[in-house]
Amino acid sequence: MAITNEAVRKGLQAGLFGCVMTCSVPVVQAATAPGFDVGSANVAVADPSVPRPPGKACTVELFNGFTFRDFSNHPYTYAPPVGCGKSWSKVVLEADFSVTAGRQFDRTASLWLAGANIYFGTTQEPSATVSPSWHVERDVSDFASVLGQPQTGQAILGNIVDGTYTGIISGSARLVFYPANVLAPKVDAPDAVFPLSDGTAGGTVALNTGNDVLSRTLTLPTNVERAYLDVFAQGQGGDEFWYSCVPDAQADEAQSCGGGSYREVQVSIDGQQAGVAPVYPWIFTGGIDPYMWRPTPGVQTLNFLPYRVDLTPFAALLNDGKPHALAIGVTGANGNFSVTGNLFVYLDRGRKVLTGAVTTNTLQGQAPVASIDNQLTEAAGVVSGSIATRASRSFRVAGYVDTSRGRIATDVNQTVTFRNTQSFAIDPAHYQQGIDQLATVDSTTKARQGPLGFTVTTEAHFDYPLLASFGYTFDTAGNIVTAPSAVTQGFSRQFSKKLGNLVIYRSDVDNSIDTADTLAFTNGAVTGHSGRRSTQQFRASDNLGSCYGRDVTTAMGVLTAATDGGGCPQSRNRLLWFTHPDGSPDTSRTEDPGIF
Repeated sequence: MAITNEAVRKGLQAGLFGCVMTCSVPVVQAATAPGFDVGSANVAVADPSVPRPPGKACTVELFNGFTFRDFSNHPYTYAPPVGCGKSWSKVVLEADFSVTAGRQFDRTASLWLAGANIYFGTTQEPSATVSPSWHVERDVSDFASVLGQPQTGQAILGNIVDGTYTGIISGSARLVFYPANVLAPKVDAPDAVFPLSDGTAGGTVALNTGNDVLSRTLTLPTNVERAYLDVFAQGQGGDEFWYSCVPDAQADEAQSCGGGSYREVQVSIDGQQAGVAPVYPWIFTGGIDPYMWRPTPGVQTLNFLPYRVDLTPFAALLNDGKPHALAIGVTGANGNFSVTGNLFVYLDRGRKVLTGAVTTNTLQGQAPVASIDNQLTEAAGVVSGSIATRASRSFRVAGYVDTSRGRIATDVNQTVTFRNTQSFAIDPAHYQQGIDQLATVDSTTKARQGPLGFTVTTEAHFDYPLLASFGYTFDTAGNIVTAPSAVTQGFSRQFSKKLGNLVIYRSDVDNSIDTADTLAFTNGAVTGHSGRRSTQQFRASDNLGSCYGRDVTTAMGVLTAATDGGGCPQSRNRLLWFTHPDGSPDTSRTEDPGIF
């Protein structure tokens, strides 16, 4: 929401490869995205649709025409598709939302099935004259074990509709199933999914402090080979703008929120540190300056991506037949983070009980602590300088299980870093705050399998950059005159899978937006704005020939250009059906730690 006074200002500071190598697989276009209309004020994003396999699909409706006017949950039922068999090459969630013109805040939306989260994101804010609509997609093939049986689910999208907030949000959702065939084999989906959510129907859990955790006690099958935890951590309330906060000791001087800027997800098993995840700085469509996000919202704002934590080194512990407490916490949480997760496990179908051990865990005992370099100074009513926050940890976790196919040993080495530098220039006529933040992950996993000891190495690198500036100018009476803002936000993921020096698969995904606007105020109220513009650029490619590029440019709230094929041969987008060009995790196919 736009900043209108000092109080609010302080609050702001919101198995497929076998087919590729042995048979002819056609390169197919991604599913057609909603068309672009230059001059339109409707939502326009550069994100790719989920690529689809060849063959006829079956569609199962989850709900149609739900309206969200309050904070009641909206239940629905699910039954497996008829006429599509029980073996699928891919399953895609499609959802469409809209909000009527008027006044309404951005709202958080989530969809659940059997207690598991299948979608998490936020909504587009409307204006007095624009009723935005948008479409989201997600590859949900990893939930095949859940989708094979009838289930209950619910849509959660809390909203307020009254005489002030008039925007009514509507939505529909469906699952699209693609039966397996010769050219699109059955996905090697996890054998079971265990939700970490708020009860059996699903829902996020609020973590208000760094000591709070979402914890679930699970007794898993005794033949777990691999385990992965998908994590979502969304800052809300006092943590919506966590990246703009400073340590409590400097909060008053910087006229900013306290609690510091360091946030990181911690994953533990029975109190033992087991993994970490960076927190993405999602900015909602009412964040900082709402005009910046019309018609193009921030990176992943409408459709969050989870971060996948590899818990395979702990498989021998998890499959011992005993209950284990799996917990998620957020370092630095300061009221609050909305958190959920899904634990995906793969089982050994040739042996009912696996033995093994966790051999190394250097993460245990490494506290997530940031260093602070405070260079703020104050003299004669003028505040200037910077506050820098830094954190970095390197660790190794390793373990093995003895399976029906021999010993599988997994060794994960990771380095996670966080830096946030905030600069301030405050005097009676100006308030200016700048943010330069970057969270990174460098991960190398070596999986040694079977009696011959083939070792597959996977490497992944993540960058979550954020550059932001916002401020105010004041007249001689201290009233806000203008509020200029600018944001550059990105998501970058590089992945490679090697057998020795042979690259089996490599992919690169980059998603960024650059946006700006300046609000004008009269008597404390927004009376206009100027300089509104944005550019989103999306690039995705792999070593098998997939390439996707799209650039979306807007000015003064309408689409001015949408061009495809940037960075691709012949300026043409071409996506193999099994790829994940959005950057979502894919340990079921292209990123499987096996040789193929």
